[in-house]
Amino acid sequence: MKLIVGLGNPGKEYEHTRHNIGFEFLDYYIKNLNLSNPQWSEKFNGLYFQTTVLGEKVIFLKPQSYMNLSGGVVRKFVDYFKIQIEDILIISDDMDLTIGNFKLKDKGSSGGHNGLRDIEKHLNTQNYKRLKVGISKNKFGDTKDYVLGKLSQEELNIISECYHTLVTVLNDYYVETFSNLMNKYNRKNR
Repeated sequence: MKLIVGLGNPGKEYEHTRHNIGFEFLDYYIKNLNLSNPQWSEKFNGLYFQTTVLGEKVIFLKPQSYMNLSGGVVRKFVDYFKIQIEDILIISDDMDLTIGNFKLKDKGSSGGHNGLRDIEKHLNTQNYKRLKVGISKNKFGDTKDYVLGKLSQEELNIISECYHTLVTVLNDYYVETFSNLMNKYNRKNR
């Protein structure tokens, strides 16, 4: 069983913000599965949806504890559903990648991302898979204001194109090794 976690912050005020890329991509992906009526359920302070994709049982999770406390929610799902660390994929925003770019990683530090830092703390490892989606860097001003800021229409258009590609990436995730996936899809910043 796979656990695919999209990171974000709950609440209307955070919709279409840079930090909510994980939530929004999960919604986009699930819509592309063409399921008749996907129903999200609540458990352990998370919204989750369980289904089968390409023969693989999958739980999609959106922690509702705010970004900085995502790890506790992820840990409860891992323990309850008996999910192996190697079967977790975390989807998050990344300021070190240009908007519209993405990167798959199989391990490494949080890179200053508070949601990833909390997940590492609760899983007690940095060896979990992630899909990082670029939101570019804020060259001027406060990082917190930037990541919690709304995406412009131009940025939303670029992100939408990226999501289209990421649907294919996620479909391949169920059937390919992660090293093959990284070799196939990782690309440099433009």
